[in-house]
Amino acid sequence: MMGFFDRFKAKRTETTALYTAIVAKAREPHWYVAGAVPDTVDGRFDAIAAVLAMAMLRLEDDPAGIPVATHLAEAFVDDMDPQLREIGIGDLLVGKHVGRMMGMLGGRLGAYRDALAAGDLKPALVRNLYRGEVPDDVALAHSERELLALHKALAAVAVDFLVAGDLP
Repeated sequence: MMGFFDRFKAKRTETTALYTAIVAKAREPHWYVAGAVPDTVDGRFDAIAAVLAMAMLRLEDDPAGIPVATHLAEAFVDDMDPQLREIGIGDLLVGKHVGRMMGMLGGRLGAYRDALAAGDLKPALVRNLYRGEVPDDVALAHSERELLALHKALAAVAVDFLVAGDLP
């Protein structure tokens, strides 16, 4: 019999495959080479947040995907906590950093949602993927093209396939 808190853990593990696929997609070399995303802790966070945002925006478009998006955000927290500890953030500060990262993810969701609606991701990418440092036009165009293609491809994938980690 599952305990009360085990139910929440079970929901998070159902998104493990999807979260793992998102991180793998965000770690693809083209983001850091052709897209000129800095291959640093911050740059990796920004790439994961960009890909994660595209997946979460897709999930928000389907009522069946809304709880999955919530569990995906929880998987993000579950991943960031030990990552922060590994780079030397002390126990007393981890919660504060995770809270700040969740705020950053929420801000990115809003920025990318608005940018997609406006049909121009470039300003949101400069602000969020490149942290205000404008990359060259070719790199920016690459990142925009890749995220737009991902967004479009995700729209064609059923929630069940996404949960299974089948990212386009």
